[in-house]
Amino acid sequence: MYDRLGIVTTIKDRANEIYKKVEDQKTSRGRNQDAMVAACLYIACRQEDKPRTVKEICSAANGVTKKEMGRAKEYILKQLELEKGESVEMGTVHAGDFMWRFCSNLGMTDQTVKAAQEAVQKSEEFDIRRSPISIAAAIIYTVTQLSDEKKPLKDVSLATGVAAGTIKNSFKDIYPHLVKIIPSWYAQEEDLKDLCTP
Repeated sequence: MYDRLGIVTTIKDRANEIYKKVEDQKTSRGRNQDAMVAACLYIACRQEDKPRTVKEICSAANGVTKKEMGRAKEYILKQLELEKGESVEMGTVHAGDFMWRFCSNLGMTDQTVKAAQEAVQKSEEFDIRRSPISIAAAIIYTVTQLSDEKKPLKDVSLATGVAAGTIKNSFKDIYPHLVKIIPSWYAQEEDLKDLCTP
């Protein structure tokens, strides 16, 4: 599973450490072990500031569903909190955490990737009530529509794991802020007005 996700050694070690702590408590017997391992990996990625989406981890975890992994994650966090006597820090997820991977999946040019990264950073200044992954997907879609390398909505959806409908709704939420989000060196205000809802 680690190799399929391109996980570095520090995250593997952290996931193994979490798994061992939970196993040592001997309360996880009878639980879906694949889901437990996937949840440990998810927590380790978050704690090491290299988050992966739940979908990415589930796709590499022997058919584990999002629901099974969610249950395992809650169980593990509860066990770790009981052991420590305090809440477990998961780390904050930002839309920028996913940009390189998502843009790479789409084969975007360096200039388009740079524009997407700058746009994501600027988007954090606004109160856009969407998940970081949805914001990243919407910005990637927007930036590619402003370039010569337009990407269809379904391709952006596949590369990011975000449903096409969610990307459309996120686009609508960021649209009022586009003039301030999209770098002026990349697109002019007139170009932004020509964008239409996906």
